[in-house]
Amino acid sequence: MNMRAFSLSSLLLLAGAGLAQADRGAIPFRPEVTIFEPTQRALIAWNGEEEILLLSTDLRASRATKVLEVMPFPAEPRVAKGDVGVFRRAVRLINSKIMPAPLAAAAVRGVDHGSVYAPPAGEITFHERIGAHDVAVARVVSGDGFVEWVNDFLRRASVDNPVIPARLRSVVQEYLDDGFCWFAFDVVSLENKFRTLEALQYRFPTSALFYPVKISRSNRGQTSMELLVLSPTLLGTFSGIPRSQIQLRHEPVSLTSAEVRSLDKGMDELLDHREDVKLRIWLVRGDFSSFDRDIIAR
Repeated sequence: MNMRAFSLSSLLLLAGAGLAQADRGAIPFRPEVTIFEPTQRALIAWNGEEEILLLSTDLRASRATKVLEVMPFPAEPRVAKGDVGVFRRAVRLINSKIMPAPLAAAAVRGVDHGSVYAPPAGEITFHERIGAHDVAVARVVSGDGFVEWVNDFLRRASVDNPVIPARLRSVVQEYLDDGFCWFAFDVVSLENKFRTLEALQYRFPTSALFYPVKISRSNRGQTSMELLVLSPTLLGTFSGIPRSQIQLRHEPVSLTSAEVRSLDKGMDELLDHREDVKLRIWLVRGDFSSFDRDIIAR
């Protein structure tokens, strides 16, 4: 087994300069502004029928602005404030199981247009300010409806002449064609310095582990995604991004129900208090333009 210590910084998604949303499309309220997101942390817990996705990001903008981030889901998500401490606790557990105890302790210390009767374009089902976030969940029924909904959303936010990138509109239409009609819209206020936003937790039913990557194809540049994954067993069927593109950072470790509960009680309940849950870190790298599929696994 690879006796490699992980630190919290080793879980960062390093995307470099440029518009970089690893799992979301982004629309700055000022079209001339560039958004930088070198850091994204994600933890996915999936039990075969339902998923909890925990996200935390570091963001800054070339000029002070608000940004509307767009994230697709296969079903309606419930959104809540998350706990960034989950990531640190997960790293401690991994290190304690892949390293001798003294080295693990050192690592923790940081040593290392249709009919007039057409359905509405979008319907708000959730809206709440969560820390630095202002999240809305909407059901969208068409590409034109998506544009109409976002334009109206931005105008209500006093954005003059809102511009939705053509590539983002194209990707959204692909999701709609594939049966995805739920989108989370997250408004954050940014400055010309990095901020770590409070974590958000999305919970939604899904028959496969799902992590949206294709939505990022509307962005430019290189990205590297590191995902902590919790599931009852290891996964063998990858119908989205090929398994060959997902690197395993270490040998999977087994967690008891008590250990999962120490990470997050909701995740332990989701996983039915199992005594042998698998935890591992996945790494995915590539150019944004290369992501024509999402991470979908069973």
